[in-house]
Amino acid sequence: MKYAAPPYMHDVLPFEPSKDKWLHSAKWRTLERIFEDICISYGYKQIRTPVMEQTELFLRSIGQGTDIVSKEMFTFTDRGGRSMTLRPEGTAPAIRAYVEHNLHTENSLVKLYYIASIYRYERGQKGRFREHQQTGVEAIGSKDPALDAEIITLAMGFYECLGIPSTELKLNSVGCPVCRPKYREALLEFARPRLDKMSEDNRMRFDVNPLRMLDSKDERDKRALEGVPIFLDHLCAECQEHFKALKSYLDALSVPYVLDTNLVRGFDYYTKTAFEIICPALGAQNAIGGGGRYDGLVEVIGGTPTPGIGFGIGTERCLLALDQLGISLPMDDASPMVFVAALGDETKLTAAKLVHELRRSGVPTDTDYSQRRLKLQMRQSDKLGAKYMLIIGPEEIERGEAVVKKMTGEKDQVNIPISNVVQFFRELYKSRGASCQDDE
Repeated sequence: MKYAAPPYMHDVLPFEPSKDKWLHSAKWRTLERIFEDICISYGYKQIRTPVMEQTELFLRSIGQGTDIVSKEMFTFTDRGGRSMTLRPEGTAPAIRAYVEHNLHTENSLVKLYYIASIYRYERGQKGRFREHQQTGVEAIGSKDPALDAEIITLAMGFYECLGIPSTELKLNSVGCPVCRPKYREALLEFARPRLDKMSEDNRMRFDVNPLRMLDSKDERDKRALEGVPIFLDHLCAECQEHFKALKSYLDALSVPYVLDTNLVRGFDYYTKTAFEIICPALGAQNAIGGGGRYDGLVEVIGGTPTPGIGFGIGTERCLLALDQLGISLPMDDASPMVFVAALGDETKLTAAKLVHELRRSGVPTDTDYSQRRLKLQMRQSDKLGAKYMLIIGPEEIERGEAVVKKMTGEKDQVNIPISNVVQFFRELYKSRGASCQDDE
């Protein structure tokens, strides 16, 4: 029997694959480090939530009329008879944790970031997977539009750090419980005589969740909804003022945006600000991130009324964009600084002690466990990208010395006392920094 990864899920490998080069763990690690660095610079702290939650959490927060709830969730009954769902998005679990642990007592504005696997049973294709990784942030406790601008600039700054130059910010306001019912009626009145020209999905949305009709990618629906009433024309005074202020902040910060009056995002909990970031180079599946404000979500989940805003960014979509644009990330060097080669059984104990002491001193070190000849061990050292080889044979043991051979540039070598090996490499590693880059 042959086993393989489940459909539209993937393995991220320690070596660059010949195909799908973006499935290289070094690239993922670099992207995550860049994301964490920018989040920390904005004052956000990490949160980690379980991979599964009670199904009711997502039914109440995302909305039963959404495609995610009606078609895409991985839901099952556990052995205790509870309905559980693999996390289909990152915001609801973070807000559940915020409410459960009373995080508002720590600070009036709680700023969180996460890196999490997301699960949706949808039609798989390039850039759309049933398991994907999402990086995201949540800022809970303020309704100030300046915070909306901070969230957006954080997201855009992340793409800039990745080197993705061709992103586009799409912006809209989806109103609030005060003005949304009025727009809903205008939308229903416009769409009712056009239902026979729409897809089956949109006809169902008309009865269950009409705002979702605007998010349809079906060309029939797009044609039928040409000239649809614009949400921005139906905003209440508060929502108008909030959106006007947000645009002023973005203009002041020189963040370009495009108004997309049909942008509603995929969750019912959004209020006021909704935004999406696309990379046109990706083709049809070009959305690489998005988010918005959710001023009623904390209350829905059981907390006191608290405003909030956040976003989620797809890791795979970012890596695919980098791949298609021919952009290489400056990956962290995971190569060992030292490769210890032991020649003969009588040297293995000494070599093992040196490997152990070097590692405990923080010096990246590897060794051979196959008792191969020196030539083969040198070949293994080259494959691993080691900067130096430490060679210990019977003669070296007798003299109390070890051979240090430089593996890059001019491959010179020196003999040093075995008792000085750890100190020698500790100082060398410290002087070169954690990147272990060779001297010019």
